[in-house]
Amino acid sequence: MQACRVEPEEISLEKNEHFPNNERCPVLIYRSAFGSEPSADAVEECFARHGWSNGWRAGIYSTHHYHSTAHEVLGCTAGSAELQVGGPGGPRVALGRGDVVVIPAGVSHKNLGSTADFCVVGAYADGRSYDMNYGEPHELGRAERNLATLPMPGMDPVLGASGPLLNRWRA
Repeated sequence: MQACRVEPEEISLEKNEHFPNNERCPVLIYRSAFGSEPSADAVEECFARHGWSNGWRAGIYSTHHYHSTAHEVLGCTAGSAELQVGGPGGPRVALGRGDVVVIPAGVSHKNLGSTADFCVVGAYADGRSYDMNYGEPHELGRAERNLATLPMPGMDPVLGASGPLLNRWRA
């Protein structure tokens, strides 16, 4: 299955008292990137072909959390959910089957509620290992150091070298 050519929505976030977020790289949401009936295998294969691996299949934590060592992509293969990005009070994102959200390192995300069958394929840019951070004060210094040295992904996880991620994140 080939991903559909679609221009992503963008959500720009600023650092707040608990989460570094990522002022340089917006959250990108690709609506219906894999149509309405994506298979988990096809989504995982597309991400891997574009250098996003070290993946998993499950839901999304219902606690605000972020990764400071890896950029993350989530492709919805079943059900739907409402996510919150940026921490408490941050924007809400509806995610449905076939949608993809790319979450830059440092950006808090949380599942606010989902259908019983909700499932995503998750993966990380360049197969990097991810850490878990929850907005605790002692995490911030280490997280900011990690973010300062984290390389940009090699390709857009959905559309590869021709995708908009690299331009939007390097602008």
